[in-house]
Amino acid sequence: MISPRRQINLLFALQLISMGAMEMSGPFWPVHLRPLTPSDDLFTFATITVYVGPMFGIMLTSSFWGRMGDRFGHRAMMMRALFGLAITQFALAFAGDVWLILILRFLQGGCAGYIAPAQAYGVRIENPTRRAKLFAFLQVSTNLGSLAGALVGGVILDRATFFWINFSAAILCCICLASVWVFLPVIEPYPHRDLSAKGRRTSSSSSINLLRSPQVVLILSILGMLLLGRMVTQAPFSMYVLSTFNVGNWVVGLCYGLLALGFVASASLWARYFESRSTRDVLRGMSLVIAGCIIVVLLAGVTRSILVFTAIYFVWGALLGATTPVLTSLVSRSVCDHQQGHVLGLTQSTAQFSAISGIALGACFSQFAGLSNVYFLVGFVYAVALILAVVVRGQLGRAKQPSYIPGG
Repeated sequence: MISPRRQINLLFALQLISMGAMEMSGPFWPVHLRPLTPSDDLFTFATITVYVGPMFGIMLTSSFWGRMGDRFGHRAMMMRALFGLAITQFALAFAGDVWLILILRFLQGGCAGYIAPAQAYGVRIENPTRRAKLFAFLQVSTNLGSLAGALVGGVILDRATFFWINFSAAILCCICLASVWVFLPVIEPYPHRDLSAKGRRTSSSSSINLLRSPQVVLILSILGMLLLGRMVTQAPFSMYVLSTFNVGNWVVGLCYGLLALGFVASASLWARYFESRSTRDVLRGMSLVIAGCIIVVLLAGVTRSILVFTAIYFVWGALLGATTPVLTSLVSRSVCDHQQGHVLGLTQSTAQFSAISGIALGACFSQFAGLSNVYFLVGFVYAVALILAVVVRGQLGRAKQPSYIPGG
């Protein structure tokens, strides 16, 4: 059996490959859908739904799959997710009808949900004091997979048809599925000790208490607001850069990539910095990071220098490297070990809901208030997240919550 460190490294590789496989088609769905849609209205609807559909699927099912992982094992849920991705990618490779494609994309999100069980599996084999570093490690893998997948997808499309993007992605998912089956050992789930009516009531109460935990809900709210703010610029980004700075499309891609590059460069460093700190100390540092994000996005909204704008995007990405992994680790350590799948699935659902809301809000706001004001909206959303962080830290101070004890 491979060592825990090698298992973590394998999780990194599997997440990079599987997420890269999904992102191979990401930038090119509009190119594929254009000849399949007879009207501009249907094309607009399809290009939005083809991205939002999987998010809805993940949002609706992540918590459920997380609870199934707690009950039946997270390795099994990883294999189920990879199998679902492989099957839907094979189907998408042969789908020639726009409505069938949209249905398959929704089912892909509902059947997949790979990230949450991979995180929960990692929690079982990693030292509790290193959870922030674990989540940062896996988040870096996701970002690298997104960058590499889009690049490989473009190369394939330059030399072949869209069919080969989806077909290749399906093959990669099958390889990941086989790797999980062969190389990752089974970790038995925590036993469900009491299946009587009393035990079922206890289990139900446990789930309800998880959702009613003020600390979990408020930290998820902070995480959700930060992700919503990040996604506000998703839809209007290219139009904003082109209209404001009068540059080529390659500069748009460069700025977009620098955000991910900043995240990749900083996530592990932030995780090491926040490692083993109490929740109150983490939230104090997170408040400063969010304040930095506010300053950065406001500068992005007022600058008219493309050089300054590109530098800002790298710094923004570097600040974001402290947010998702560290806050996810706070949520993870706020609950007991046998609820990890449930709470991480809930975190994934929160992320998808926030992403959908941010995309919709950004598109509507830029249309009615103008592209030039979109970064001020991001600053406002971040200000709400900052207020939430201060409130949560204040509540923990009044409760005099002790520092986190590894394994406690």
